[in-house]
Amino acid sequence: MGKLSDTLNLAQERARGLNLPYAGSLTPREASEILALAPGAKLVDVRTRAEWDWVGRIPGAIEIEWMLYPGNEPNPHFLAQFKRQVDPEALVMFLCRSGARSNAAATLAANSGYTNAYNILEGFEGDKDASGHRNKVGGWRHAGLPWNQG
Repeated sequence: MGKLSDTLNLAQERARGLNLPYAGSLTPREASEILALAPGAKLVDVRTRAEWDWVGRIPGAIEIEWMLYPGNEPNPHFLAQFKRQVDPEALVMFLCRSGARSNAAATLAANSGYTNAYNILEGFEGDKDASGHRNKVGGWRHAGLPWNQG
């Protein structure tokens, strides 16, 4: 078995252990490896426009707001926007700030027929540290993975 299948098996084991409705849970580093190893894989960033503009973007990510900015209301067009951009056969990974919105998005995708939907644990910024600051404990940026700022 190759690196890709090992990583996916580990992610699937995590999801089964937590009884999650989608295919698996990945660390940011694992998600980055999958993007490199599986050419058809998609990363969907479900943070807000403000987060993309002010906190940072992941090159090549599909950006669809889960919650609309400003106002913080659910995006009523999320599923339609997602279906327009991602094939149901694709391996798709969801990312948000810390893993909560992406968990909801991965669940919605799985319930909509996307059998290869994964959540990226820790998100872009990770959890807050003891001082209440992000980007120090877990997350895409803390792992030193590719990102840029607007």
